[in-house]
Amino acid sequence: MRGRRTAAAGVATAALLAGAAVAAAPPAAGAAPEEAGGGVGVVAQGAGGRAGADGPGRFHGQAIDWHRCRTGPDDAEGGLLDEAKAQCAEVTVPLDHRRPEGRTIKVAMSRLKAADPARRRGVLLYNPGGPGVPAMSLVLQVKRAAPEVAAHYDLIGMDPRFVGRSTPFDCGWPVPAVGSAGPDRRGFDRTAALAKDLAARCAVHRDVLPHASTRDTARDMDVIRAALGEPRLSYLGSSYGTQLGMVYLQLFPGRADRVVLDSAMNPDLFGPDLTRTQGPAVAAMMEDWAAWAARRHDRYRLGSTAAGVMATVRRIDRAAARAPLRVGRHRVDARVLPMILFNVTAGDGPEAYGSFAADVRVLSEAARGAEVTPTPVLEQVLTGLAAPDAGGAASVQTAILCADRAASRDPEAYYRDIRAHRAAEPLFGALTRNLTPCSFWPTAPAEPPVRVRNDVPVLMVGATGDPGAPYAGQRAAHRALTGSRLVTLRGAFRHTVYGGLFAPRNACVDAAVDRYLIQGVMPARDAVCSDAPAG
Repeated sequence: MRGRRTAAAGVATAALLAGAAVAAAPPAAGAAPEEAGGGVGVVAQGAGGRAGADGPGRFHGQAIDWHRCRTGPDDAEGGLLDEAKAQCAEVTVPLDHRRPEGRTIKVAMSRLKAADPARRRGVLLYNPGGPGVPAMSLVLQVKRAAPEVAAHYDLIGMDPRFVGRSTPFDCGWPVPAVGSAGPDRRGFDRTAALAKDLAARCAVHRDVLPHASTRDTARDMDVIRAALGEPRLSYLGSSYGTQLGMVYLQLFPGRADRVVLDSAMNPDLFGPDLTRTQGPAVAAMMEDWAAWAARRHDRYRLGSTAAGVMATVRRIDRAAARAPLRVGRHRVDARVLPMILFNVTAGDGPEAYGSFAADVRVLSEAARGAEVTPTPVLEQVLTGLAAPDAGGAASVQTAILCADRAASRDPEAYYRDIRAHRAAEPLFGALTRNLTPCSFWPTAPAEPPVRVRNDVPVLMVGATGDPGAPYAGQRAAHRALTGSRLVTLRGAFRHTVYGGLFAPRNACVDAAVDRYLIQGVMPARDAVCSDAPAG
């Protein structure tokens, strides 16, 4: 999960994983020999007939029709890809990989060829997280951040199934997130009713929903690998992309080349209730930000000490619980406020902390009853939270989580959990522990969760203060991947740490990743990098 301020993306995901790990399913009939685990827009019937020799093989051996990326005059991202001489294409994959003779869908991808063909060693597929984030244009960011890596690899960006330019579906949600349960039972009941309504709107896609899982996306990756004619696939995944990478490693251990996981999720918990583990990590980051803001009291006027800044935040929280705050044309109530405050997770650099402090200053004045104008960032966030789910992004994201692991169907279990943690997690517990549409989802997962346990070589990097992938979960992933090395960035409160892709750069982390991807040299043992606190 990634804390992007542009659409409160970290909050829209606020409903991830929990539950005991279940053993991976045995290979399905017709599955690729190396695999070790188990609506609208769907292309009618796959060409070919049966699932035997002409089943999976017809997807792995398909010809790729590369073409220009720009789809029209308003396609800015496609235009940038074309300017960079990237190519785009679509591959055909089964809707249900266990039944390759059935219906098919399209998965869109981009390719940026290795800048130095003489030193090319293969392809590197990049997934930035989400889940459900389009990645076709993000290969350009990887090239800018790591030009030496881009010299050695064809960079592949994939829009995962049902996302971006791939075969889509859209549940038509009126809002993108359930939000916080608020301070009392009435608020919880309102969010439960909202979650139930959102789930019901997806019932029209019940034939597609079970196949939105990370397992199926990992299988799509292997179709792309085979269609590209590559015996092995290198991979860079951050945030949710680490979960996708771990599932790929488990299903196709012999087909992985050099794999880097940045800010790993806990693979034993990934699913609809994962964010219930995030509250303490987000609160710790809030304390770090408060100390930063206190040192700039003359600018932001939030408090001259960290305790004073936190007292301001709690005052805002109490005011929103009493009555909605008037923030320009918006109303910020107890359901919405924690989603705004969650945006402290956008990063621990001066720019991100300063932007968040400016937002809190506006909220502080609104809590006093003053007439306020939101900052441009706050206006964008509030508009996004009140607007319909654009293009089905949030509903697809939720569908991925619901397909990965079943959630509790008992709303009372969530309410008891929220009440039990109100004192310890006063700002974020009612958000991160709240129920989601998965509690009312119209379909069950098609397969058990993939149990990640293997010794494939993997380089892991992450920060001790990560609010999106708490460090304890990173350590759990490290233990599950017994062939991994973990490079830990201490003293940083950020989610993702490599290359400055979504957070400030760290030369020590970048050197370890670049050395592995370019030279194949893994650290001999786990290592530690240090980071100076922001400002």
